[in-house]
Amino acid sequence: MRLSNILTLGIKEFRSLGRDPVMLGLIIYAFSLAIYAASTAMPETLNKSTIAIVDEDRSPLSLRIQEAFYPPYFIPPAIIERSEMDDRMDAGLDTFAIDIPPDFQRDVLAGRRPMIQLNVDATRMSQAFTGGGYIQSIIDQEVAAFVRRYRAEPTQPVELTLRARFNPELNKSWFGSIMEVISNITMLSIVLTGAALIREREHGTVEHLLVMPVTPFEIMLSKVWSMGLVVLAASTFALTVVVQQILDVPIAGSVGLFLVGTALQLFAMTSMGIFLGTVARSMPQFGLLVILVLLPLEMLSGGQTPRESMPEFVQFIMLGAPNTHFVMLAQAVLFRGAGLDVVWPQLVALAGIGSILFAFAQIRFRNTIGSMA
Repeated sequence: MRLSNILTLGIKEFRSLGRDPVMLGLIIYAFSLAIYAASTAMPETLNKSTIAIVDEDRSPLSLRIQEAFYPPYFIPPAIIERSEMDDRMDAGLDTFAIDIPPDFQRDVLAGRRPMIQLNVDATRMSQAFTGGGYIQSIIDQEVAAFVRRYRAEPTQPVELTLRARFNPELNKSWFGSIMEVISNITMLSIVLTGAALIREREHGTVEHLLVMPVTPFEIMLSKVWSMGLVVLAASTFALTVVVQQILDVPIAGSVGLFLVGTALQLFAMTSMGIFLGTVARSMPQFGLLVILVLLPLEMLSGGQTPRESMPEFVQFIMLGAPNTHFVMLAQAVLFRGAGLDVVWPQLVALAGIGSILFAFAQIRFRNTIGSMA
């Protein structure tokens, strides 16, 4: 192995990538606009939802409930007649429609339990799922505050004090932006290395490499370090500029320690990208293979849902995936401020899994090169 060959071949990969505007555009988008969109448009977040209110009581209490719905969760409610409610929901104008019955305030003050009807457009799944709970909480708070003006406040036997650690504002954009960075690191590391190999095969430059005094190991290692360096630089930019400065997401731990884990993750995933590039015979085949690999990695690694909520055999199998350990490391460092004494098992696991993937990819790459020779 000659380091000069590895360095020269890596520079060649940079030049080849520079002449590919589609890949350059994908890198720029994945580590800028994609992260911003994922953090500001979280699907489970209730944001400026449309709501209409049918006020058949027209009392101070019903007016108080109307004024309780305001941005950012809801837009100011439309006050409509009962005959309009169904037509507006059929037309998709309202996600929620509240019907306050007659004599609602009188029944509340009399100690009765009047019912308010809430109609929900369930075709808007993300808002419908969380919006009902928001509306229930808002109405309960307003009714309780109104009743306290007329009756003594009951004494609660237990008081619950909530302290939210690591995300005191319960801001979902904090989680969304970091997880999008992690997902894009995985995706780009596979795509860039695999596409680089297939591009050389399609352009016929692999045959040129075969007549040069370079080994398959040098060719493969050059692709790993060059494409890994591109993704590492892009992820550093995304974390420091997009996440910390533009989105104003605080980072609790060491960015340097996270980048060390990112480098090990890139070592594993670029090796997987080369392996997939040797299996696929064309770019369309490679794209299908990437989809089959990325979806399980992202959905079952703990980035979307906690691993503890998954079946035990899935948790055990996913311990062999580098993404599982990378997500654990990233969340511990960036969210909880963990140090090396906490995340060293994940670093060791990433290094071990990466070495195994690199060995398998090298064997496959050497056989592929040998068959072409």
